[in-house]
Amino acid sequence: MSSFWRLHEFGVRFTEEKLGQAEKTELDAHFENLMSRADCTKLWTEKIFRQTEVLLQPNPSARIEEFLYEKLDMKAPSRATNGELLGQYMQDAGKELGAGTPYGNTLMIVGECESRLGAAEREFLQTSAISFLAPLRNFLEGDWRTISKERRLLENLRLDLDACKARVKKAKAAEAKAAAAPDFQDTRPRNYVLSASASALWTEEVEKAEHELRVAQTEFDRQAEVTRLLLEGISSTHVNHLRCLHEFVEAQAAFYKHCHHHMQELQKELCPDLPGSVPTEADTLKIEEVQAPATGTRKAKVLYDYDAADSSELSLLADELITVYTVPGMDSDWLIGERGNQKGKVPVTYLELLS
Repeated sequence: MSSFWRLHEFGVRFTEEKLGQAEKTELDAHFENLMSRADCTKLWTEKIFRQTEVLLQPNPSARIEEFLYEKLDMKAPSRATNGELLGQYMQDAGKELGAGTPYGNTLMIVGECESRLGAAEREFLQTSAISFLAPLRNFLEGDWRTISKERRLLENLRLDLDACKARVKKAKAAEAKAAAAPDFQDTRPRNYVLSASASALWTEEVEKAEHELRVAQTEFDRQAEVTRLLLEGISSTHVNHLRCLHEFVEAQAAFYKHCHHHMQELQKELCPDLPGSVPTEADTLKIEEVQAPATGTRKAKVLYDYDAADSSELSLLADELITVYTVPGMDSDWLIGERGNQKGKVPVTYLELLS
């Protein structure tokens, strides 16, 4: 059959199926579930990817510029974050207005903090782009395109298979009609000759159609297996995306932790008498001088890993047990933690206090 007539037959077949006028080979329930799960994964991966892009880069023009550089396989020029720009402007303004004046000096101090915040943001953006955005993009532009291509091929083979089934059915009906056509009360020899010839032709057509059906069924089954294996790979995609999601959360938590620390330091420098300020090494509370009270110490189980922000804090490992206690003047969100000869502040939210 020529390519033109095959495409024409596919088109007719597809239209008839949509109108409910033709039978359709149905895939098994497991296969249908795999396709549904894959479609759902693609839909939400695409939405999460786009919105994460907006979160990391709210400027549409900048996103378009980065997209073009990526498509041209060129490195995008380094761009300062808004925090870094603000910090630079404040420091320049402080110098211009006079670092010896209260306003100029404060501008210098705040500007330095804003620059640190901007640098932390830059690190967060770079980490998230590599550990979270890139894997999502690779799935959409790589694995999903392969899956879509194989599914289209499977659908074409399915149309071909159903067309072959229809031809076999049609040929068998014509063969049966040709075999029953002679009127045995009719004694004209010509009718018997024509009938026998037509019956033989339709028998040959049935054999040819059945052969094409077997070939189409084999090709369809082979392609269905290839497509099924690709669809089952979506489970591995979920595992990979789960790991990337954890890395994204860790990067975001580290970013906000650094921001919180920088802002506390700034607040402490600008407003040293502000109630509720968290003690630092510059305060009267010196970690190395703190002594555990005779009573009031407790055991605590660490819930999550924690990296100390400075030498006054104690790094933690999930599931380890430490001794904790409080001292006068400490913020309620922190405790003193001890592990052997090591000692430092630890955040309460990372602990499960034991009796």
